Amino acid sequence: MLRLLGFPKTLLFNFRYLPFCDAIKLPFAVSHRVWLMELGGRVSISGEISPGMIEIGFGEVGIFDQNRSRTIWQVSGEVEFRGPANIGHGSRLSVSGRLQLGKNFKITAESSLVAAKEIVVGDDVLFSWDVLVLDTDFHPVLDAEGKRINPDAAVEIGDRVWVGCRALLLKGVRLADGVVIAAGSVVSRPVERENSVAGGSPAAVIRENITWQR
Repeated sequence: MLRLLGFPKTLLFNFRYLPFCDAIKLPFAVSHRVWLMELGGRVSISGEISPGMIEIGFGEVGIFDQNRSRTIWQVSGEVEFRGPANIGHGSRLSVSGRLQLGKNFKITAESSLVAAKEIVVGDDVLFSWDVLVLDTDFHPVLDAEGKRINPDAAVEIGDRVWVGCRALLLKGVRLADGVVIAAGSVVSRPVERENSVAGGSPAAVIRENITWQR
């Protein structure tokens, strides 16, 4: 039923961004609860295309009322999907730079990605709810000579990364493969150790040699 309600937006989205031969396969499934605030820029899919492989605005998380939750798509830059993805209800994408999402990327609900410069996400990455990722401070901060001291800086997230609920990832952050970010953490510097848990504010490695199950 939800897919039927979203069918007009699904058609609009696919035929706005994809060549006709790809758009007719309807690889994007868009919920009727998605606000297509800005349908600009460019969107591409790498690899094999199949119907409904990328879901935007669907899913259920018990602590959120999905009937009152609206996903926002605001894109004037470039978005690349490198495989299947699920962007859960209430999540927000604001892209004026470049956003690349790896295979099997998933947001459970209510998380936000703001890419003014570049955010690159690896394969099999899971974001919990209320995660915020920023590669910009939005407002310039200038020194005494008028030179900006807080330029935008790309964010890079490796493969098999799990970011816990209400975590904040700031500009210039790099997360190595297999990293888990603890709930409520503020990540302001790279986490270079693979298969580790980082937590706190600012986040630091608190455990190593771990694995996690999706």
